[in-house]
Amino acid sequence: MYKEEPIFLQPVFQERIWGGNKLETEFNYTIPSSQTGEAWVISAHPHGPSIIKNGPLAGKTLADAWNEHGELFNKQVDQNEEYPLLVKILDAADDLSVQVHPNDQFAREVEGVPYGKTECWYVLSAEEGAELVLGHHAQTKEEFADMVDNGEWDKLLRRVKVKAGDFVYVPSGTIHAIGKGIVILETQQSSDITYRVYDYDRKDAAGNKRELHLERAKEVSTVPHQDAIVEQKTVSFEDLVEKKLVEAQYFTVYHWELNGTVTRQITNNFLQVSVTEGKAEIIIDGKSFGVEKGTHFLLPNGIREYSLSGNAKFIVSHE
Repeated sequence: MYKEEPIFLQPVFQERIWGGNKLETEFNYTIPSSQTGEAWVISAHPHGPSIIKNGPLAGKTLADAWNEHGELFNKQVDQNEEYPLLVKILDAADDLSVQVHPNDQFAREVEGVPYGKTECWYVLSAEEGAELVLGHHAQTKEEFADMVDNGEWDKLLRRVKVKAGDFVYVPSGTIHAIGKGIVILETQQSSDITYRVYDYDRKDAAGNKRELHLERAKEVSTVPHQDAIVEQKTVSFEDLVEKKLVEAQYFTVYHWELNGTVTRQITNNFLQVSVTEGKAEIIIDGKSFGVEKGTHFLLPNGIREYSLSGNAKFIVSHE
């Protein structure tokens, strides 16, 4: 099963108060509205599982494949937890809420779910002067709580300017928010737990402010803020330039730039692949599959060697 072909996935769209229409204009997706904030492009999460588009499991979800065909992922017999990763594209037409995510232990003990949320962002596009929130300036838990309770956001929040091609690693416990005018590809643990700290006093269509989770946020936020240091490395394989963006506890993420042809071997349990620019072909055992910007697929366990040919950019990840 799938020894000679990738597993192609259909994105699941999520409308958000801060969403826009760039998932349509930049990726040619058919979106539900002009407030579409997220495309969950590789997902087995119950809040938005991807649908498999090809092969013997076409029409099934990625969660179905994980649960029923663990051999595709080299899943161990005693591995009962959910599919570990989630990949999204986010279009921030407005600022996202300032938020924080818990670690695994807190998520399990307090929320009753298997994963907390460590994530990372590759900036696909950004308007000039765009910035995001990454961390804060409080030095003690008491100072942090006082600033939150008093709404001293300009004093508390640490803002960073970003541009296309930037990469940001966001461990659990990090106060953060994607800013207006930024489109990112996010690789994260498969978790949907968010503790909202500040939402700019926005109101939804019904005139209600969205719920905040201040006490939970105070519990899980890292104080003082610690910048996440990641060591990046660039290597070339034939016509492919590979930049390792992060190698962390939960995932390793790469940026690939292909200009020609390359043959690679898979040494991990499986690979997640998103095409972010251009077009290419992937060839496995003589079979060719066309991929282009906006295509997302898995290379499952069992495929040991494949070739890529074309001019394209990719974000690739694995456990």
